[in-house]
Amino acid sequence: QLQLVESGGGPVQAGGSLRLSCAAAGRTFGDYAMGWFRQPPGKEREFVAGISKSGNVPFYEDSVKGRFTISRDNAKNEVYLQMNSLKPEDTAEYTCAAAPHFYATVGQIFRTELYDYWGQGTQVTVSS
Repeated sequence: QLQLVESGGGPVQAGGSLRLSCAAAGRTFGDYAMGWFRQPPGKEREFVAGISKSGNVPFYEDSVKGRFTISRDNAKNEVYLQMNSLKPEDTAEYTCAAAPHFYATVGQIFRTELYDYWGQGTQVTVSS
């Protein structure tokens, strides 16, 4: 099992920034590609950003490109999501997830069923 625990969420005004962290334990963190997903109120979970096992290749959903940055520190077993220029539509529960492969290479990175492990989520609320 790979345990994932998110932190860093909270309330923020539009235009502000937050940095989410996801700490992993239980298995070799570097064996997994990582993703961030979010679930807005009343909507389905959606892909936000992903990163390769080495951390060299990020991938973003179009609406967050240029505002969000995903990164990871394999020595610390952590993955991060730096969120800048936040908008009210970014309000959601944000969850990190781990997958055995970096599915961006085959255009499947957004598929939730390909991720084996999930955290509990952290709430981000952006007010206008």
